[in-house]
Amino acid sequence: MRTRSRPAFGVIAFFAVAFGLGLYFAFAAVQGDYGLFRRAEVELEAARLATELAALEAEIARMENLTRRLSDEHLDLDLLDERARDVLGLLRADEIVIR
Repeated sequence: MRTRSRPAFGVIAFFAVAFGLGLYFAFAAVQGDYGLFRRAEVELEAARLATELAALEAEIARMENLTRRLSDEHLDLDLLDERARDVLGLLRADEIVIR
């Protein structure tokens, strides 16, 4: 009987291919389009968009409040006076303007 002192080429090739595939899938799991780093970026973007959405919803609520206060059903004269002064640049005769 003959004994081999080194492993067969097929076994080495099999483990080399298996190791290469393992490295590829590990890299893809971390760096790929659906990897851990991309997931962290998406979660960060979602948090940023959620804060932007909250700010926009607050702005919408403010605008709806102003619109309701200037509607025919509920006219806020102080707000109307403020908007007329701001938009049209109106002043009363008894006011003094300091620039």
